[in-house]
Amino acid sequence: MKNKSILLISILIAALAVLFFATRSDHGIPETVSIGDTVPDFELIDAENRTTKLSDLRGSIVLINFWATWCESCIDEMPSLENLHKNLSGETSFRMVTVLFKDNLPRATDYLKDNRYSLPVYANPNGSAARNFGLTGVPETYLIDKKGILREKVIGPADWDSLRAVQTIRAFMNEPG
Repeated sequence: MKNKSILLISILIAALAVLFFATRSDHGIPETVSIGDTVPDFELIDAENRTTKLSDLRGSIVLINFWATWCESCIDEMPSLENLHKNLSGETSFRMVTVLFKDNLPRATDYLKDNRYSLPVYANPNGSAARNFGLTGVPETYLIDKKGILREKVIGPADWDSLRAVQTIRAFMNEPG
């Protein structure tokens, strides 16, 4: 009889443990944003130590590009990002944000200056931006609509000043906010 009670208690404890861990939403691993999800807010810091939050950019289409100066494909992608930035920088409904990944801000600002790029570059010291997107490497680029919803994800380098890319961005810009 005593062995049956111990067995029942053990089964009950095991069942409660399974129930507890099965109902936890995070299982210790943060969820990453998927296309169609609202992007969680995060803070960025520029070379002058000014902070910007993603939420500050709501109402605009936001292109977020993660890159690094040590990344060859990131460097290859820079001219097309610069051309897109120059093309759309006068548009109030478009914002470009480049975020460094495992790199330092002074080195990146020197690189941009040396190459006469006008791209805005930010650091995200706590790494929350990369975690929010589930960054797998660089370059990776994300398009967020005016409401803060992730609409596109591009892994690897892309031709950002191509007709297709510009048309896609302009279509998002023309959507109501």
